[in-house]
Amino acid sequence: MELVLTSFLLIIIMGSTDKLAPGGFAPINFGLGLTLINLISIPVTNTSVNPAPSTGVALFQGGWAVQQLWLFWLAPI
Repeated sequence: MELVLTSFLLIIIMGSTDKLAPGGFAPINFGLGLTLINLISIPVTNTSVNPAPSTGVALFQGGWAVQQLWLFWLAPI
């Protein structure tokens, strides 16, 4: 699920920043795209597309959440 939705986000980013795309609409596209991704994926996988808030919650939780945190930061890079 997250792989598919991340692919959609990349398509949105690439399409919005293309030379043929109308200027000035990229922030609107990003915001609406992220909103849609969150509305679809949070009920299914409790996804978080931003590592910073997830890091705070993982540090508060400790244990297994901190052990999986390295992948969440490394995979996008």
